[in-house]
Amino acid sequence: MAGLLGTSSTVGIFASKPFSSHYSKSSSFSLSPSPGISIGKKFCGGIGVPIKKERSQFHVLVSNVATEINPAQEQAQKLASKESQRPVYPFAAIVGQDEMKLCLLLNVIDPKIGGVMIMGDRGTGKSTAVRSLVDLLPEIKVVAGDAFNSDPDDPEVQATEVREKLMKGEELPVMSTKITMVDLPLGATEDRVCGTIDIEKALTEGVKAFEPGLLAKANRGILYVDEVNLLDDHLVDVLLDSAASGWNTVEREGISISHPARFILIGSGNPEEGELRPQLLDRFGMHAQVGTVKDAELRVKIVEERARFDRNPKEFRESYSSEQEKLQQQIYSARSSLSSVTIDHDLRVKISKVCAELNVDGLRGDIVTNRAARALAALKGRDNVTAEDIATVIPNCLRHRLRKDPLESIDSGLLVIEKFYEVFA
Repeated sequence: MAGLLGTSSTVGIFASKPFSSHYSKSSSFSLSPSPGISIGKKFCGGIGVPIKKERSQFHVLVSNVATEINPAQEQAQKLASKESQRPVYPFAAIVGQDEMKLCLLLNVIDPKIGGVMIMGDRGTGKSTAVRSLVDLLPEIKVVAGDAFNSDPDDPEVQATEVREKLMKGEELPVMSTKITMVDLPLGATEDRVCGTIDIEKALTEGVKAFEPGLLAKANRGILYVDEVNLLDDHLVDVLLDSAASGWNTVEREGISISHPARFILIGSGNPEEGELRPQLLDRFGMHAQVGTVKDAELRVKIVEERARFDRNPKEFRESYSSEQEKLQQQIYSARSSLSSVTIDHDLRVKISKVCAELNVDGLRGDIVTNRAARALAALKGRDNVTAEDIATVIPNCLRHRLRKDPLESIDSGLLVIEKFYEVFA
């Protein structure tokens, strides 16, 4: 597998300024019927009385009560946050683990690949690699002051309020911000993940105040779940629903609010602590396996680099700044040229033939393999996909889709490689 990857020289090892998290907001929505907002007798969770029909006649305009922050004030807050936050280990300083790093970079280049599941031994740098990705994340355009990172140009990832304003012909302020990375803690409650509705205000004042959750913050960003195989089943169901539809719906006492929730799902875990449910595993576009480094010289280098970082994080980050900037520029160029990368029809047919002969369920394997191969070609600075690109990514795209029995372990990728050479010979 290492020989097939051969991407360390091409991928490079990429630093930008520290990442600052978005400011928190709360939004207030009315009871007036509109897309994504409905009122009825149905309710889920909690104990309460269904809303009578008379209540549904409230007509209050949708309003955003998020804290108003002008661009200059927001920029100052971001700079202050960057200075005060904990230093992040540079992505460029991670030694080895080429397969994991490549999967992460390809998902940054093309978020539609669908995320990556990283499984491996304890202490192999899984969470370090994911969190170091924040320095390399590119900027995106968002509607200023919107709690859901709405895209000003794409209605599919716009909040209801933003869409209504655009339909009225209003001009919305637009700003650029880095892609958000949100950590989903194992102990998080469903309300913290999905968001909450103030039922009392809804019943007494005819206004429902919605406090966005982690899924709202992760829209158009990255949602990272460490030890994802230990996640509670009810949170797994929430992630499955959002990943399938791209929307998160919160329902309480017959009141329903929906908002876009399209994110790159990145999970990491140790297979000894349990396997993932097949439904969730299939939602990850790629699967990366990491193992403990066996080479003594390499282990010494990893220990020394970590010791340098712990002694003086700022100096250590500065020593890798040029490599980080080079990698960041490479990602930016790859994202810009991705739309022009082509893959021959003959190669598409062979990819689908591999998937069919491996009895991969559904077409998600075909789609992800095509996308990952195009992203890799863009990363290498080419405008066409080669068989070598496909050989590099196809094990990561298919190995976790071969398991039919939940008690079976995930194949290492050898079966996929054997079938690849048989079809592409």
